[in-house]
Amino acid sequence: MYVIRLKNCAFFARHGVLDEEEALGQRFYVDAVLSVEPGRALVDDAIEETVNYGIAFTVIEKIITGERRFLIEALAMEVAKALTERFPQIKRAEITVRKPNAPVPGVLDHVEVTVVWPE
Repeated sequence: MYVIRLKNCAFFARHGVLDEEEALGQRFYVDAVLSVEPGRALVDDAIEETVNYGIAFTVIEKIITGERRFLIEALAMEVAKALTERFPQIKRAEITVRKPNAPVPGVLDHVEVTVVWPE
């Protein structure tokens, strides 16, 4: 097993419970930690046997910039499931979604949720 990490992928989207979040939008940041079954990739240098991180990025982007979700928990789970479906070599996906401008009554750096699929 080996791990591929896509760190701090940034996207503009309109997720959240409040109407203002949909109207204004904001940046979301995603980390993907993908545990991959090695197959022939490590020995044969075979791109088709691993996770192409350019394609993985576009899978993440399509979901994050797509349909509005109220919860970043649901958003993270959708990303995890989509990546494991697209790349059967991924045996475990840990997805973190960060929301820096969460509507809370105080100052914070960001809110983040991490999901692991399969559990």
